[in-house]
Amino acid sequence: MHVGLTDREIISRVLKGEQQIFAGLVSRYQNYVFTLVHRFTSNREDAEEISQDVFVKAYRSLADFRGESKFSTWLYTIVRTNCITFLRKKKLDISSIDSEKAASQLENRESSFSANLVEQKSRTKMVNEAIKMLSPNDGQIITLFYSAEQSLQEMGRILGMEPNTVKVKLHRARQRLKEKMEKNFADEIRELQGE
Repeated sequence: MHVGLTDREIISRVLKGEQQIFAGLVSRYQNYVFTLVHRFTSNREDAEEISQDVFVKAYRSLADFRGESKFSTWLYTIVRTNCITFLRKKKLDISSIDSEKAASQLENRESSFSANLVEQKSRTKMVNEAIKMLSPNDGQIITLFYSAEQSLQEMGRILGMEPNTVKVKLHRARQRLKEKMEKNFADEIRELQGE
């Protein structure tokens, strides 16, 4: 595929008429977009629908990408806007999304996975469940920093805050995440540490 090309090179070529090369960006960012969208909606079907819409809007708006930040930062703003619009259409209270879904069940994993892979997925799932228990703002900051790998400066641009404010909020969000993990997953944590 277009593995060796940077995001900016792909964008430049798409804007010059090579529309099919946009698939490289979709492939590169589909998990990133889905993860972010799923944090907002907590519903797989809605997340898939919104994710597709995000890429359609990104493609149509590609000429608006000025390159002042990473493509992923620009893409995040589309994700956020689409999710908020979607949630408003469904007349959901955005602030209650995470708490409503906090008790969702853990998925069963197929036994054909290796033990290490299953353990890693279990840890990831446990952390994701704990993130869902956080407030939307804390969950957003944790997701941007760890899943989206955004710098404090990029997060500041996305959230409209100074990087130092983001740093403080990230520190507090980490503390609350740790508390949620210790409170709700104490047995699982002990089990993982004992191995």
